Amino acid sequence: MDIVFEAARALSIVAFLFYGIHCLASETMRAEFERYGLANLRTVTGWLELAGAGGLLASYWIPPLAVAAAGGLALLMALGVWARVRVRDPLIAMVPALLFLLINVWVAMHAMRTLSPLTPDPVQPTKESVRWIP
Repeated sequence: MDIVFEAARALSIVAFLFYGIHCLASETMRAEFERYGLANLRTVTGWLELAGAGGLLASYWIPPLAVAAAGGLALLMALGVWARVRVRDPLIAMVPALLFLLINVWVAMHAMRTLSPLTPDPVQPTKESVRWIP
Protein backbone atom coordinates (compact mmCIF):
# COMPACT_ATOMS: atom_id res chain seq x y z
CA MET A 1 0.00 0.00 0.00
CA ASP A 2 1.11 3.50 -0.72
CA ILE A 3 1.45 5.25 2.65
CA VAL A 4 1.03 8.74 1.17
CA PHE A 5 -2.19 7.70 -0.57
CA GLU A 6 -3.54 6.14 2.62
CA ALA A 7 -2.63 9.20 4.68
CA ALA A 8 -4.24 11.57 2.16
CA ARG A 9 -7.39 9.45 1.99
CA ALA A 10 -7.62 9.24 5.81
CA LEU A 11 -7.05 12.99 6.18
CA SER A 12 -9.78 13.70 3.66
CA ILE A 13 -12.22 11.33 5.40
CA VAL A 14 -11.68 12.93 8.81
CA ALA A 15 -11.75 16.49 7.47
CA PHE A 16 -14.93 16.06 5.44
CA LEU A 17 -16.73 14.25 8.25
CA PHE A 18 -15.91 17.26 10.42
CA TYR A 19 -16.73 19.87 7.75
CA GLY A 20 -19.93 18.12 6.71
CA ILE A 21 -21.28 18.00 10.26
CA HIS A 22 -20.07 21.56 10.86
CA CYS A 23 -21.79 22.72 7.68
CA LEU A 24 -25.10 21.15 8.72
CA ALA A 25 -25.10 22.15 12.40
CA SER A 26 -23.09 25.34 12.83
CA GLU A 27 -24.48 28.84 12.96
CA THR A 28 -21.08 30.08 11.79
CA MET A 29 -21.43 28.11 8.57
CA ARG A 30 -25.00 29.34 8.16
CA ALA A 31 -23.68 32.93 8.29
CA GLU A 32 -20.82 32.10 5.89
CA PHE A 33 -23.18 30.64 3.28
CA GLU A 34 -25.41 33.70 3.60
CA ARG A 35 -22.34 35.91 3.04
CA TYR A 36 -21.54 33.90 -0.10
CA GLY A 37 -25.13 34.34 -1.29
CA LEU A 38 -25.52 30.55 -1.22
CA ALA A 39 -27.66 30.01 1.89
CA ASN A 40 -29.92 27.63 -0.01
CA LEU A 41 -26.95 25.33 -0.77
CA ARG A 42 -25.57 24.95 2.77
CA THR A 43 -27.50 21.79 3.62
CA VAL A 44 -26.78 20.06 0.31
CA THR A 45 -23.10 21.01 0.65
CA GLY A 46 -22.93 19.46 4.11
CA TRP A 47 -24.56 16.25 2.89
CA LEU A 48 -22.25 16.10 -0.14
CA GLU A 49 -19.22 16.47 2.12
CA LEU A 50 -20.50 13.64 4.33
CA ALA A 51 -21.26 11.52 1.25
CA GLY A 52 -17.72 12.11 -0.07
CA ALA A 53 -16.21 11.12 3.28
CA GLY A 54 -18.45 8.05 3.35
CA GLY A 55 -17.44 7.15 -0.20
CA LEU A 56 -13.76 7.40 0.68
CA LEU A 57 -14.35 5.27 3.76
CA ALA A 58 -16.24 2.67 1.72
CA SER A 59 -13.41 2.67 -0.83
CA TYR A 60 -11.37 0.57 1.60
CA TRP A 61 -13.74 -2.27 0.65
CA ILE A 62 -14.84 -1.07 -2.80
CA PRO A 63 -11.71 0.59 -4.29
CA PRO A 64 -13.35 2.21 -7.35
CA LEU A 65 -15.38 4.44 -4.99
CA ALA A 66 -12.17 6.35 -4.20
CA VAL A 67 -12.15 7.84 -7.69
CA ALA A 68 -15.77 9.03 -7.55
CA ALA A 69 -15.68 10.22 -3.93
CA ALA A 70 -12.37 12.09 -4.20
CA GLY A 71 -13.37 13.52 -7.59
CA GLY A 72 -16.65 14.76 -6.15
CA LEU A 73 -14.93 16.31 -3.14
CA ALA A 74 -12.38 17.98 -5.45
CA LEU A 75 -15.23 19.47 -7.50
CA LEU A 76 -16.92 20.64 -4.31
CA MET A 77 -13.69 22.34 -3.20
CA ALA A 78 -13.24 23.97 -6.61
CA LEU A 79 -16.72 25.43 -6.23
CA GLY A 80 -15.80 26.51 -2.69
CA VAL A 81 -12.76 28.38 -4.00
CA TRP A 82 -14.95 29.99 -6.66
CA ALA A 83 -17.45 31.13 -3.98
CA ARG A 84 -14.64 32.74 -1.98
CA VAL A 85 -13.19 34.44 -5.06
CA ARG A 86 -16.67 35.76 -5.88
CA VAL A 87 -16.97 37.50 -2.49
CA ARG A 88 -13.34 38.69 -2.73
CA ASP A 89 -12.04 36.82 0.30
CA PRO A 90 -8.28 37.07 0.90
CA LEU A 91 -6.10 34.28 -0.44
CA ILE A 92 -5.38 32.98 3.08
CA ALA A 93 -9.10 32.24 3.51
CA MET A 94 -8.98 30.07 0.38
CA VAL A 95 -6.02 27.95 1.49
CA PRO A 96 -8.03 25.13 3.15
CA ALA A 97 -10.29 24.70 0.11
CA LEU A 98 -7.29 24.86 -2.26
CA LEU A 99 -5.38 22.34 -0.15
CA PHE A 100 -8.28 19.87 -0.07
CA LEU A 101 -8.88 20.44 -3.78
CA LEU A 102 -5.29 19.38 -4.51
CA ILE A 103 -5.37 16.47 -2.05
CA ASN A 104 -8.57 15.05 -3.51
CA VAL A 105 -7.47 15.50 -7.13
CA TRP A 106 -4.31 13.57 -6.24
CA VAL A 107 -6.26 10.85 -4.39
CA ALA A 108 -8.64 10.45 -7.35
CA MET A 109 -5.78 10.32 -9.87
CA HIS A 110 -3.76 7.88 -7.76
CA ALA A 111 -6.78 5.63 -7.25
CA MET A 112 -7.56 5.74 -10.97
CA ARG A 113 -3.97 4.83 -11.88
CA THR A 114 -3.96 2.03 -9.32
CA LEU A 115 -7.22 0.60 -10.65
CA SER A 116 -6.24 0.86 -14.31
CA PRO A 117 -5.89 -2.51 -16.05
CA LEU A 118 -2.99 -0.99 -17.99
CA THR A 119 -0.93 -0.55 -14.83
CA PRO A 120 0.65 -3.80 -13.65
CA ASP A 121 -0.14 -4.73 -10.06
CA PRO A 122 3.18 -4.93 -8.23
CA VAL A 123 1.91 -7.55 -5.77
CA GLN A 124 0.55 -9.95 -8.40
CA PRO A 125 2.94 -12.83 -9.03
CA THR A 126 4.01 -13.45 -12.59
CA LYS A 127 4.70 -16.81 -14.18
CA GLU A 128 8.41 -16.10 -13.90
CA SER A 129 8.20 -15.35 -10.17
CA VAL A 130 6.18 -18.42 -9.27
CA ARG A 131 7.96 -21.74 -9.42
CA TRP A 132 5.57 -24.63 -9.81
CA ILE A 133 6.69 -27.93 -8.35
CA PRO A 134 5.03 -30.87 -10.14
